[in-house]
Formats: sequence, structure tokens, C-alpha cells
Amino acid sequence: MAEEGQQDLIGREFVHFKGGRYRLEGFAKDSETLEEMVVYRALYGEHGLWVRPAKMFFETVERDGRRMKRFELAEVRP
Repeated sequence: MAEEGQQDLIGREFVHFKGGRYRLEGFAKDSETLEEMVVYRALYGEHGLWVRPAKMFFETVERDGRRMKRFELAEVRP
């Protein structure tokens, strides 16, 4: 389901480019399109569970003339 190496990201924390922190819970497939999805949980507020297409979760966005990852890995493991 997840691309090789992405399974290692399950349980890891990410920071959204707007500042929120999230934990990647897993990967799933859309039942209609079979598109790979990322399941992630907010680490603030009500700790809601969210889903987003994997290609969007891992994409680069542009804001205020700067290019950055939509979700940046919050910590680096040795």
C-alpha cells in the first residue's frame, strides 16, 4: 500500500506548513479510486483524525514566495 520506506513514517510527527502538529497514523486506499491516502491525527484541540491523498500530503507548496513541504517531518531519528 505505502511506497517503500513510507511505512517507517507511521507514528512519526509532522508539522504542517501553517504550524499545526500531526501524527501519521497509517495509509489507506480510497475504495472508489484506489488512490493512496494518508491517515493522520491532529496533536492539538480535539485530536481529530484526518485523511488526505498521499501525493498531496507529501507535496511541496508555495507560500509568500517560498517553497516548502506541506508536512515536514518534526524530528529526525538516528
